[in-house]
Amino acid sequence: MMTSNFKCIWFFTLLLGFLSCEEVQDIIPEEEMLPELTAGSADFSNYVAVGASFTAGFTDNGLFIAAQENSFPNTLSKQFAKIGGGEFKQPLMNDNTGGILAGGNVVRGYRFIFNPNIPGPQAVDQFLASLSAPVPPITTEATTNIGSDFNNFGIPGAKSFHLVTPGYAVFNPFYTRIASSPGATVLGDAMAQNPTFFTLSEVGGDDVLGYAIAGGDGVDQTGNLNPASYGITDITDPSVFAQTFNAMVSTLTAGGAKGVVTNVPDITDLPHFTTVPHNPLDPNDEDTGPALAAQIPTLNALYGNLNGVYAFLESQGAIDDANVRSVVFATDVPNPVVIVDEDLNNISALITQTLLGSPLFPQFLDQFGLPAIAAPQVAGFLGLIYGQSRPATAEDLLVLTSSTVIGGVNAPFMAFLESQNLSEALAAQFAVEGITLPLEDKWVITPQEQMNIKTATDSYNATIAGVADSNENVALVDLNATLKEAATTGINFDGFNLTADLVTGGAVGLDGIHLTGRGYAFMANKFLEAIDEKFGSNFMASGNVAKASSFPTNYSPTLQ
Repeated sequence: MMTSNFKCIWFFTLLLGFLSCEEVQDIIPEEEMLPELTAGSADFSNYVAVGASFTAGFTDNGLFIAAQENSFPNTLSKQFAKIGGGEFKQPLMNDNTGGILAGGNVVRGYRFIFNPNIPGPQAVDQFLASLSAPVPPITTEATTNIGSDFNNFGIPGAKSFHLVTPGYAVFNPFYTRIASSPGATVLGDAMAQNPTFFTLSEVGGDDVLGYAIAGGDGVDQTGNLNPASYGITDITDPSVFAQTFNAMVSTLTAGGAKGVVTNVPDITDLPHFTTVPHNPLDPNDEDTGPALAAQIPTLNALYGNLNGVYAFLESQGAIDDANVRSVVFATDVPNPVVIVDEDLNNISALITQTLLGSPLFPQFLDQFGLPAIAAPQVAGFLGLIYGQSRPATAEDLLVLTSSTVIGGVNAPFMAFLESQNLSEALAAQFAVEGITLPLEDKWVITPQEQMNIKTATDSYNATIAGVADSNENVALVDLNATLKEAATTGINFDGFNLTADLVTGGAVGLDGIHLTGRGYAFMANKFLEAIDEKFGSNFMASGNVAKASSFPTNYSPTLQ
């Protein structure tokens, strides 16, 4: 028996002699060659996450159990647990519908799902669209308080100043259900957990996001230092943000806790704002093209008269942007939608006056079967409709939800035209969204509105960078650069290429704004990378990181 064992040992030794170092490494499992995990100077025993929707794990336009379990803070906590981290408790929803009730009324509806039977941007449809079984009830009731003893204080929809505003629970159902009292603050409840380590993530994102989602229809409140006067779609003044952010970090680190903050991504890189093209009106499209092509002669008759008005007004020195406003529909290439641009001078009265003074206007009326007596009314509503209209350009961003209205008839406006004695058919013809009726400001982010967003975002990020640079207890994650990479070249995550493309990209969920489970996992790894660099831990080097294959990019419609 001893001779046999000796021969085995001799043979193994001889074999190793013929193997290179690389081949030896192939024999030994990789995880056994990695260094032991160390915490560095950080104490992960009581980790608390503070932030908004990204922190909560919000995705696909909803908050639900499966997504919360894949939130980046929960993923981080699993790595922290390997090195002294304690229990990480989250305020889980009651179901996977994505919705929430307040007093029995739905205040946030079903999550979005991927429906492969609905083409293009409309593949983002409501949860109920692809269920053949009865729609599961929404069971999470905001007014049922489940206590405040949690580690995840991610509150969807929270602007920076909301996190320190007493009584915010009255306005946000996601905080209502976990607030320690009606007058509590999110930061105060988080601090009551006595954190030894924290993340303060995407604070500032919602300070510009509401404005962007509303197509810039809100107010840029720069210069207004009273956030109590802001609307939900307004941009937060940078000084208000700076004061709030500095105060939050000072509070979180006051007891010696260390943590990580993130900057604010350029949200206009998100697919919610990049998926719908500025020129979706294609006469060669096999589905919608024939109907559009048939209307082009009539459309060019309408806009031809308006283009003549613009040219005349420019010749008189009344305007200098006739070429910007002029619309011509082409028969061979995709056409841009017509939009309202509130940054253009409103020339409604000038349009009306010019039309009424034109000897050709009666002929225009006759083309549409209208009597000459209707001239004042028709000139009036043409001035009303087109006073600030122009064709969209590649510099304009159409919000994702605009895809549900472009080419449809605006029923309220059609009813108004009918009340002005236009026939039903003619009223419908003049009320087609983005074609005869310019898209409202809420559907489009114009270049000026994009500049408002960028200016505020850059200012917020300068504040965040300054705080991180000046505080030895705070690390910084550059979410802005990460999203930019996903939106341009894509990101390699364990062999998966994550991009910001809607539905198929893998990084951003179906609402075009919030991340997928896999996207949040990559985000968690960026936190671990920043923690290693700042506090001397070695999560990355030791292989204690999130693995892409463990996280989904889509959630099943059958989750209940």
